[in-house]
Amino acid sequence: MPETIQEVPDFPQTLALVLCTAAVTTVVFHRLRQPVVFGYLLAGLIVGPNFPVVPVIADEPVIHTLSELGVILLLFSLGLEFSLRKLIQVGPTAGLIALGQSSAMVWIGYLVGQAFGWSVLESVYAGAAIAISSTTIIIKAFAEQNVQGRFRQVAFGVLIVEDLIAIFLIAILTAVSAGSGVSPAGLAATAARITIFLAGLLGGGLLVVPRLIRYVVRLGRPEMVTVTCMGICFFAALLALSLGYSVALGAFIAGALVAESGEDPTVVPLTEPIRDMFAAIFFVAVGMLIDPALIAQHAIAVAVFTLAVILGKVTTVSVTAFLTGYGIRTSVQTGMSLAQIGEFSFIIASVGLATGVTRDFLYPIVIAVSALTTLSTPWLIRASDPVASYIDDRLPRPLQTFVSLYGAWVERLRRDRQAEEGRPRVGRLVRLLLLDAVLLAILIIGVALEQRRIAALLSSAARLSDEAARVIVITCAVLVAIPLTTGIVRTARRLALELALRALPAGEEGKIGAAAAPRRALVVTLQLAILILIGAPIVAVTQPFLPPFRGAFVLIVVLAILAISFWRSATKLHGHARAGAQVIAATLAQQMAHEEEIRGRRAVVRVREIFAGLGETAPVRIEADSPSAGKTLGELNLRELTDATALAILRDGEEVLLPTGKDTVRAGDIVALTGSDEAIAAARRLLLGEEA
Repeated sequence: MPETIQEVPDFPQTLALVLCTAAVTTVVFHRLRQPVVFGYLLAGLIVGPNFPVVPVIADEPVIHTLSELGVILLLFSLGLEFSLRKLIQVGPTAGLIALGQSSAMVWIGYLVGQAFGWSVLESVYAGAAIAISSTTIIIKAFAEQNVQGRFRQVAFGVLIVEDLIAIFLIAILTAVSAGSGVSPAGLAATAARITIFLAGLLGGGLLVVPRLIRYVVRLGRPEMVTVTCMGICFFAALLALSLGYSVALGAFIAGALVAESGEDPTVVPLTEPIRDMFAAIFFVAVGMLIDPALIAQHAIAVAVFTLAVILGKVTTVSVTAFLTGYGIRTSVQTGMSLAQIGEFSFIIASVGLATGVTRDFLYPIVIAVSALTTLSTPWLIRASDPVASYIDDRLPRPLQTFVSLYGAWVERLRRDRQAEEGRPRVGRLVRLLLLDAVLLAILIIGVALEQRRIAALLSSAARLSDEAARVIVITCAVLVAIPLTTGIVRTARRLALELALRALPAGEEGKIGAAAAPRRALVVTLQLAILILIGAPIVAVTQPFLPPFRGAFVLIVVLAILAISFWRSATKLHGHARAGAQVIAATLAQQMAHEEEIRGRRAVVRVREIFAGLGETAPVRIEADSPSAGKTLGELNLRELTDATALAILRDGEEVLLPTGKDTVRAGDIVALTGSDEAIAAARRLLLGEEA
C-alpha cells in the first residue's frame, strides 16, 4: 500500500506535463499553419528521454498506459466513420484502388527493407507501415485547403477501404508475430481464427449493439450514451486482446457496430472530446520514442522510404484509379493527395516493436517518414491540378483518344441495367479467377516453406541426392503453377470480354461489328486491369517466401506483353475515332451551311450506328455569351466534370478533330460531344451556362 501511495503523484504530474507541453506546441504549429499532429510529436520529443536539452522527463509507463487508451479511442472513432452503408456507397471502385495500391506498397516496402539487409519480418512490417495513407491528415489537409470536387469523394472512398485493410494487416501481423513460427498450417490456422473471430464479433454485435445504442439515445441522457459507447469500445478491445489480437481491431469493430445504429450525429459529438484528448497523448507517446540520433544514423533509409511512399502511392493510386474508370485529372489528383502515411503506420510499427520481431530503428524511421510525407501533402495537393494537366497535354494522341473514350465506356458499364442473364457468368468467372489466385499463392508459399522437408522425404524414399530431390520438387511445383497462371490470364480475358460486351454490345449476326475496334481496346485494358488487381496481392503475399523480384518478374513480363497489345489497340482506336470525328464534322458543316436541323439530327444518328463505341453523339453551338467562350477544354475540365468527351470542334473553314485540352472553344463554334445522355446534358450546362 505505501508503494501505491508513492506512485499516485506521478500520474497527475505526468498528465499535466504532457498536456501543457502539447497545448503550447500545438498552438505554435497551428499558427504556422502546419498539422497539429506535429505539435504532439514535438511535445513527446521534448518530454521524452531522447531530448536532453530539456531537463523534464515524463513517466514512460504512465504515458504508455494512456497511449493505449489513445489507440483504442482513435480506432473507435475511425470505426464510427466506417460503416457497411458507406462501404456500399463507395462501391467496388474504391476497394479495387485501395487493394491495388496497398498490395503494391507492401511489396515495395518489403523490397526496400531487404535492400537494407533487414530481416524478413522487419521488411514485411516496413511494407505494411507504408501501405496505408492517413485519414486524419487527409481530412485536415482537405479542410484547410477547402478541397472540393470529384477526387475528394474518390480519396475518401479509398481511405475507408484502406482503414479496413489496415485492421486486417494489424490482426494478421499480431497473430503471426506472436506465433511460434511461419508454416502453411500455422498461416491457415491464423486465417481461420481471424475469420471466426470477426464473424462472431460482427454477427453477434450487429444483433445487439445497434439496437442498444438506439434505445439509449432515445432515453435522452447524453452521459448515458457516452458511457455506453465507451463500455462497448473497451469491451470489444479487451475481447480482442484476450484472444491474442490487437486492441485496435476490437476498438475499430466496436466503432463500426455503433455506426450501424444510425445515431452518428448523436454519438460522434459526445465521444470526440474524449478521443481528442487521449489521441493527443497517443501522438505524444509516439514523439517520446523519436530518437534523433537513431534517425540520423538511418537517414538514407528515411530518405529512400519517403521517396518510395510519395512516388509509389502517386503512381499506384493514379494508375488503378484510371483503370477503374476515372479520368487523368481525377486519378492524378487522388494519387497525389494520398501520398503520405500516418496513424495506422505508427500502430503497425508499434506492434512489431512490442512483439519483439523488429529492432528499435524501424519505429523512428516510420515516424520520420510520416512527418516528411505529411509536410509534403499540402504541396502535392496544390500541385496535383497542374501536374494532371501537364500529363494530359503530353500524352501521345492515341492515348489521349483512348483516355477520352475509356471513361465513358466504364461509366456505361457501371450503369448497365441489362437482364440478369449475364451476371451469373461474370460471377462464375470472378470465382474461378479468385480460386486460381488463391491456389497459386498457397502453392508458392507451401513449396517455399516445405521444400526442404519434401525433398528430404523424396531423397530418402527414392535414394536421390538432396540437390536432385530439390530440383524435382521445384520442377513439379512449376509444372503445377503453369496451368494455374495460364488459367488466371485466360479467365481474366474471358471476364474482360464479358464486361466489354456489356459496355459495347455486339451487332446483329451477319453484320460487321461496328464497335469491334473500341471493344478490342476495352478488352485489352480490362484484362490488364484485372491482372494488375489480381497479380499485385499475389506478389505482395508470396514475396516474403521467394527470392526478391522473382514473383514480380513473372507479373511484369505478362503485363509488358499486354501493354504492347494495348498500344496496338489504342492506335487502331485512334484511327476509328478520327474517322468518326471526321464524319461528324462533315455532317455538322452541312448542317451549318443549310440549317437543316432535322437532316442533321438524322445524320448524327447514322454516325452513331456506323461508329458504335463512341457513345451518344450531340452537337452544341457556343454562343457569344456562353461562359465557355474563349476558354480551353483543359480550363473547362469538360471530361472530369461531366463525363462527356469533345470529338470535334467545327468553326468557319476549320475542323479540329479529337481536340485536346489545349484547344480553345470560341463563340460560334459547334462542339460535337459524345457520352451518355446524362453526360451530354451536364456538358451542355457547363458550356452554355444552362441551369439544371
